[in-house]
Amino acid sequence: MSHGASLSHSAGSSDAGFALPALLARTPAVRTPYAHWLLNDALPASACAALEEWDPGAQAIAGDVEGRRETRNAHRVFVNAETRARDPRLDSLAHAFDSEAMRRSFEQSCGIALDTAALRLELCLDTDGFWLAPHTDIGAKKLTLLVSLSRGADAADWGTDLMTPQGESVARAPGTFNSAVLFIPADDTWHGFVRRPINGVRRTLIVNFVDDTWRAVHELAFGPRAGTRH
Repeated sequence: MSHGASLSHSAGSSDAGFALPALLARTPAVRTPYAHWLLNDALPASACAALEEWDPGAQAIAGDVEGRRETRNAHRVFVNAETRARDPRLDSLAHAFDSEAMRRSFEQSCGIALDTAALRLELCLDTDGFWLAPHTDIGAKKLTLLVSLSRGADAADWGTDLMTPQGESVARAPGTFNSAVLFIPADDTWHGFVRRPINGVRRTLIVNFVDDTWRAVHELAFGPRAGTRH
């Protein structure tokens, strides 16, 4: 995509819009160690630029989290109402992910229902010492998409590890800039990050759709979906 690309709230498939629905439709699932999709050029250039330029402060950069992001809940950052109001590029990105076209694309390609699920977008900034223990994302999370947004010579090796329950990396998603791995959380979708050198900052956008049991509503891009019990 050109650097002048802009986002469309209607989630179109042209270079000037949000191409992820068309990209996902033509991308087959990889079946080992469980069903997942590997995507290149996942986000438009304007969204990438906004996420690269976003500096939430040193407190948001995580080193050793003892294998769990939850240890730093107070310092995690999200594309929520406040963030969307500050940067129209992130507002457009959130609308694109929340659009009916994107939801239908996920539903058709992944065999899930997202009609009552709410959108959650988290920007993660990790540095040397960071690692994540194997976990599955089961529970309130209905979909997980991890977009790599790191630069540098070593960044290609900073992708998410698809694991055994014991923490062995069976496959590693590419960490190249604007590549992504998508999966539907289940009891076998073990993943994490094997500790290895991070020379710089590992930047990742985590995209989740969550069900109506999700209590941290301040993390949601638009709040709970209409009709949920919140």
